[in-house]
Amino acid sequence: MKEVVLWTGAGQIGMAIARRIGFGKKIMIGDKNLDNAKATTKIMIEAGFDAIPVETDISSRESILNLIAEGQKYGEITALINAAGVSPSQAPIEVILKVDLYGTAVLLEEVGKVIAPGGVGVTISSQSGHRIPELGTEIDAQLATTPTEELLNLEVLQPEKIKDSLHAYQMAKRCNVKRVMFEAIRWGEKDARINSISPGIIVTPLAIDEFNGPRGEFYKNMFANCPAGRPGTADEVANVAELLMRPQGAFITGSDFLVDGGATASYFYGSLKPVE
Repeated sequence: MKEVVLWTGAGQIGMAIARRIGFGKKIMIGDKNLDNAKATTKIMIEAGFDAIPVETDISSRESILNLIAEGQKYGEITALINAAGVSPSQAPIEVILKVDLYGTAVLLEEVGKVIAPGGVGVTISSQSGHRIPELGTEIDAQLATTPTEELLNLEVLQPEKIKDSLHAYQMAKRCNVKRVMFEAIRWGEKDARINSISPGIIVTPLAIDEFNGPRGEFYKNMFANCPAGRPGTADEVANVAELLMRPQGAFITGSDFLVDGGATASYFYGSLKPVE
């Protein structure tokens, strides 16, 4: 039996993290597109890792439970890397809320029930969640603590309240951060930790879709005018994840880390500040 890593969303950021913390462990690679999971599994195996592809749709509790069950065949689940999600250019409002908001909440909940003592998780959120105005303590508490099956019924998430797919994405990512705080308490009861990372513009296939999408110029301007003056790489996100998932990060849980080259700082106090 081995320690088991559950990795959802078989993209560049998840891979960079898995390569930092996955050696000697059984890595379950969950992706809605099984061909994508298989292709990523092949890359990992050829790099010396022990990986298995599993078709996984995080918007489905049944699918998440299946991934967990598959992982438990090989040993205790000791780590979660959640990099699954859809972007504003890839999906409509309803899908973004079902996958990025509800799906992430269910995944954190279900893995939290089975995570081994000393286990650790990281979920990939986004700088977008830091861009919307403060929602207030009441709405933040709703996003954090509402039972998962009731989340999408919240008034703040109803169609008339969500302006467009970007707004849906921002709300989902704000919810992710609040949910991590809530779940950190439950994970802590099992001597386990969970944190989130909110990347800025990171060069991945998903980001390249965005560069070529309707908001492409917006994103290019963002990374050109942030303090770092460039987009980031998946490995720079993995540097932070590695700290969070190793013993050096043992006192860190329920936290969110912006890894955005200073874009959010510039959005509020610099050249990226929206013109009123």
